[in-house]
Amino acid sequence: MRLVKQAIDRDGSGTITLFPEDPEDMWFTYNLIRPSDLLRASALRRITTESATGSTSSTRVHINLLIRVEKLDFDTQSSQLHVSGCIIEETKYTKVGQWHTLDLELNRNFTLEKKDGWDSVARNLVKEACDPAKQADVWAVIMQEGLAHLAVLTGQRTVLRQKVEMTVPKKRGTGKQGDHDKALEKFFQTTLDTLLRHIDLGSNLPILLASPGFVAQAFLKFILETATRTGNKPLIGQKGNFVVVHAASGYLHSLNEVLQSPEVLARLKDTKYARETRLMDTFMSLLYKDDGRAAYGPREVEQAVEKGAVGRGGGILLISDSLFRAQDVGTRRRWVGLVDRVRETEGGEVRLLSGTHESGRQLEGLGGVAAMLTFPLEYLDGDEEEEDESALPKRETNGEKT
Repeated sequence: MRLVKQAIDRDGSGTITLFPEDPEDMWFTYNLIRPSDLLRASALRRITTESATGSTSSTRVHINLLIRVEKLDFDTQSSQLHVSGCIIEETKYTKVGQWHTLDLELNRNFTLEKKDGWDSVARNLVKEACDPAKQADVWAVIMQEGLAHLAVLTGQRTVLRQKVEMTVPKKRGTGKQGDHDKALEKFFQTTLDTLLRHIDLGSNLPILLASPGFVAQAFLKFILETATRTGNKPLIGQKGNFVVVHAASGYLHSLNEVLQSPEVLARLKDTKYARETRLMDTFMSLLYKDDGRAAYGPREVEQAVEKGAVGRGGGILLISDSLFRAQDVGTRRRWVGLVDRVRETEGGEVRLLSGTHESGRQLEGLGGVAAMLTFPLEYLDGDEEEEDESALPKRETNGEKT
């Protein structure tokens, strides 16, 4: 994302003009725009005109529209964002009050004005989106014989790029061996071609190959043999980036298990995903120590902040980004206020976790907000009765619940 122009006053009023450059920027935009915001962007609108003889003709014209946002529709697979609302500025071809849907596109400016001003969370989101260092963290191919899912993990989400599905006959004696091998080779070639269409071989990112059995290992062998045979030096140069790991199946949900393995976490130690995973692991460890240094749930965390326990010296507020997509203004202000207090007043650290990553989903299961405290607190919920242990979330270790 490129910041084209920013005109924000001290009270938070004003506009920001942005230029989305890659599909991930559309996800940031989806998280940034809220109902009641004012959005200006170019659009195609069909105009019908009537001649003096009564005949009509229809043409499509490019116009610049200003709408008050009422509805957003984001397609996660294609990274397309459709924003609908009422036109609030009359043009040559449109009137105030007409309904229109703006299709925000890559490489095309849009200007946004916040109804209630630009709060700290929205500004930080723009800052992060415009960070040149933002990029994909890791590529992954989750596969089994005849089925592969190609996905990319970014700083914000896990995106399925493409699915490859082909029929590979099972081995049934020596007579079918040739049919199986030919079909498997064709499946590997199709999967490799798909991977090469999506991945940038100039980047130095880990590429996870995960499967049950030895399918992933066989696929890596096929990749390196093909690269050597065809003289594909950029692909050969990726040899050190491939990581072969075990997965329960070739379906995308197996990626969560893959990403928890120590080998993968070691390779991804500097990615946003791994940092979020470590944070949630640390929090869960504190929670099960039951020493009063972990709080979760809206009321408990707000009480901990009020008591100054999420401040300098190790206090960390973990909060899900989904809370800031609330349409209710009061709800959003509540969480923005909590974030501002921890950052500016208490001097603590704030981490926004993505609900599309496993760590973010885990946090949402705890109410969307949690905190690691600088000193222990007890009875944060104000009840005299102790919580029954069975009410605590189940801790997962290597895929097993304890």
